Amino acid sequence: MRDRGWRGANKRKTPKTTIANPAAQRAPDRVGRKFTAAAPNRLWVADFTYCRTGVGWAYTAFVVDVFARKIVGWKVASEMTQQLVTDAINQAFDFRKRSSTTDLDALIHHSDARSQYTAVAFTQHLADQGILTSIGTVGDSYDNALAESVNADYKNEPVDYGPRYPGMAELSLATAEWVAWYNRERPNTYCCDLTPDRAEELHYAQIAPHQPKGAVTL
Repeated sequence: MRDRGWRGANKRKTPKTTIANPAAQRAPDRVGRKFTAAAPNRLWVADFTYCRTGVGWAYTAFVVDVFARKIVGWKVASEMTQQLVTDAINQAFDFRKRSSTTDLDALIHHSDARSQYTAVAFTQHLADQGILTSIGTVGDSYDNALAESVNADYKNEPVDYGPRYPGMAELSLATAEWVAWYNRERPNTYCCDLTPDRAEELHYAQIAPHQPKGAVTL
């Protein structure tokens, strides 16, 4: 190869995002790889992934409602800090509150054991909302397979398809557009080829006639 002027292709280095804190107290795994829920706001899964832009690496965090595979929160940032995952969960809180959901006491938040999700400030933030935390085992993607699947769709569709985004602003805009399309227009096989938005709408339409008079639908 040297004589012919050839050079071997080297695999590009990518950021190491799964970094656990061995000193952190982790919640038990309350999910056991059963990614199903009887209603919205019963189980959310969370994860983040890396994206290469024209100015360097960026990181996108997602929060997904398991019931209809709906993305309820997301955030793009230049660093993979606790603030990244906190901003994503706060967006999920705000999103559900705009839909008249204020009671999240029956909700479980499931993630992997990355240090961002086991940080005391983050777990306390969830506890303040009445949310139980659940953590999968270290180094086992199957324990958070649904969130990993959404990451893969995101990487395959807006991120790795086409030219690289010049910077954070462009990636954030593309992510917002993709999330809207994912929830409103993209059929999901888990939802019998309904979109996540439509699957949730049908759920609430079915339970509405059974609500007591004056009750607030969550």
